[in-house]
Amino acid sequence: MRFTYDPRYNIAYIRFREKSDEVESIRVSEELIVDIASDGTIYGIELLNANEQLRRENMGKLLVINEATGEQVELPLALS
Repeated sequence: MRFTYDPRYNIAYIRFREKSDEVESIRVSEELIVDIASDGTIYGIELLNANEQLRRENMGKLLVINEATGEQVELPLALS
């Protein structure tokens, strides 16, 4: 998985896998687009207006939780 952010356009992208097939971009809302293949495989999620979405609850931090072990890692987001 890869998380990227482009401050020029204020867009974040969570990529689960490289696009190897044609994907359809489905606009779920004004701020969320999902890239999905015809077999239902999700390739990525695009967050428009990312600054606002990512700072709502966690004050500009990304919290990664291993549900099996309970281990948590908090990463600061460098968003403009």
